[in-house]
Amino acid sequence: MTARPRLRVGTDLVRVEQVGESMQLHGERFLRRIFTDGEVAYAMSSPPQALPRLAARFAAKEAVRKLLRVDRHGVGWREVEVRRLASGACDIVLHGAAAALALACGFGDIALSMSHEGDYATAVVVTWTENVGDDEAT
Repeated sequence: MTARPRLRVGTDLVRVEQVGESMQLHGERFLRRIFTDGEVAYAMSSPPQALPRLAARFAAKEAVRKLLRVDRHGVGWREVEVRRLASGACDIVLHGAAAALALACGFGDIALSMSHEGDYATAVVVTWTENVGDDEAT
């Protein structure tokens, strides 16, 4: 029997102020541990939007970790990158262990949707996989 492609979804919701508190507490060290240079540059290009943009990217990273089904030690934060396209849309780019795990899981492209409004930022990621893995019915 041939396995059918299966849909995998990850989602996360972040309080924008939580990211602000982490920045105040840990400063540049927090930014460099969690975000890529490109993510930081884009967020800081508009100071009034910096925190919501970073919070949305943090939510996207968490959503991808849920999609990959890894704990906090399985994939580094910077191995999941939110890259802004010329069109204004954003894509997920995986590096290192995250890319290897996605390949091993048989993931297709990862679609991303992010939003921020007021106190919250959210992200949803979706992909197809040929590998059933732990989802297989017994």
